[in-house]
Amino acid sequence: MADEQPATNAADVTARKRPKPGERRIQILQALAAMLEQPGSERVTTAALAAKLEVSEAALYRHFASKAQMFEGLIEFIETSVFSLLNQIAQGPHDASDKLRRMLTVLLQFAERNPGMARVMVGDALVFENDRLHQRMNLFFDKVEASLRQVLRDAASSSATPTVDAQAQASVAMAFAVGRLHRFSRSGYKRSPLEHLDASLNFLI
Repeated sequence: MADEQPATNAADVTARKRPKPGERRIQILQALAAMLEQPGSERVTTAALAAKLEVSEAALYRHFASKAQMFEGLIEFIETSVFSLLNQIAQGPHDASDKLRRMLTVLLQFAERNPGMARVMVGDALVFENDRLHQRMNLFFDKVEASLRQVLRDAASSSATPTVDAQAQASVAMAFAVGRLHRFSRSGYKRSPLEHLDASLNFLI
């Protein structure tokens, strides 16, 4: 007589399908980023996000206190990803001009590879959202500019006004990068932020 298979308990199946701690938070952020990647998409609502994940809105709020907190999760990813790369370049052996090129390039490459994040970076995805999200993204760009300024100042020691020179060049470089990000987002991702980048940086630097 063949051995009988144990009966499958519905509760056991549900338990096996339940995400591990922290996994659902990541799924929510990934879904939010994917929805933001759709060119011309309207404001993402929690109802639409819940529908995409096939869960209830209440399920979302078990992991995030608010939609603003979900966006903060995306901003944390942007900050961690970009600054880890910028810090590596800043501490590297290259001269200031090369470091500046590399830092601008990795910033724009990150946006091209993560178009949903690019919309967050330029604020298009944050319209009608909590003001603190805009403030945090403004602070992000201030920190990026400060990183550029420090690299340039270290190399301008022979100048009579190293701080002023570094501030001016970092400001121009930052304006160029932000402009590229805005164009990328508002073109529906058709205009790559890396378009003719080497030639553009030759004029800039």
